Amino acid sequence: MKSAQKASWRNPPSAEELERRNTVGINLETVTDVTSVDFPGHYPGEDLAYSLDRFRAGFSVKFHQNDAMNASFSLMGLDASLANAFRRILIAEIPMLAIENVYIENNTSVIQDEVLAHRLGLIPFDGGRDGIHNFLKWHKKPQPGEDPYAGCFDWNTVRLELDVTCTVNPDASPDEQDPRIAYNNAHVYAKDIVFVPTGKQVEYFSGENAIVPVNPDILIAKLRPRQTINLSMHMHKGIGADHAKFSPVATASYRLMPTIKILKPIIGADAEKFAKCFPQGVIDLEEVTPEEANQAGSGYESHAGEMKAVVVDPMKDTVSRECLRHAEFEGKVKLGRRRDHFIFSIESTGQWDSDELFMESVKHLKLKCKKLEQQVINMAR
Repeated sequence: MKSAQKASWRNPPSAEELERRNTVGINLETVTDVTSVDFPGHYPGEDLAYSLDRFRAGFSVKFHQNDAMNASFSLMGLDASLANAFRRILIAEIPMLAIENVYIENNTSVIQDEVLAHRLGLIPFDGGRDGIHNFLKWHKKPQPGEDPYAGCFDWNTVRLELDVTCTVNPDASPDEQDPRIAYNNAHVYAKDIVFVPTGKQVEYFSGENAIVPVNPDILIAKLRPRQTINLSMHMHKGIGADHAKFSPVATASYRLMPTIKILKPIIGADAEKFAKCFPQGVIDLEEVTPEEANQAGSGYESHAGEMKAVVVDPMKDTVSRECLRHAEFEGKVKLGRRRDHFIFSIESTGQWDSDELFMESVKHLKLKCKKLEQQVINMAR
């Protein structure tokens, strides 16, 4: 048995076999090879012991978009378990500042107190990054019956206020139908929330660094004359695992890289129809060159100057499988997805830059690994 294994180690799998292992098959009505082996990256009879150098050689990162609020990048040479760990950490474990407690003094609007508090909690805020990430610390939740203000300090609590009353606009026409013109403060927006700095918060959250809503035009409530909303709010740090309002990402998702293989030439009118089966930019049309037309067995014989279908950007494909519905393309195209190529999309809610979020998820996973390592060491003692 050992000699057989050594023999297989001396004969590594072919490039075709490696590609087959790394591809999820997309057929007309089925998806094949969706599961990995019992131990990812390992196959019977092959010496595939983990090596940091081997991982570095196969792993790479490529950014497609890197804006403050949106980032798109590819992680290549990674197992799905790690990619999904990053996604879950992004959603649930990176801390963010959000409204946790709402103290309502007066609410005569049509929105119930608890619904109003919930709407306020879901408003994303931004401010001085140094103050949010470094100065502000965790807040300890008070025990039942304990004074809720007792544990609130400038280094763990941010105070906000909202005091709006709707009145009749004396300058509006008597037959005005738009309530935003007929009344003052008919609509209550996130921009009506006022930040009240306390203690050393003035040093971190002043001027351009003040705590403000990411989107000032978020509608909170609609009022009519003599209706009032008067309340104060406390913001604390939290994580998405406790409540979605603490999640620093609006979306954090990934998809596998699509693969499109043209097995046989697709020429002329068929090429135009084939291109329309995919989103714009995935398939392009090129002229068949005289060299290709003169090459025996190429499939382009006597087709010089005609248009042929070529794959230019498979990443734009949505894998709709539209091309597989047409009989003229049967046996001419093979669709799939790369098993180790993950296209991430991260949309920040404002308190972190989108690329910072991914680096923060890497730090969290590294810390988890260190804790697990220490626990294993303690178990072995």
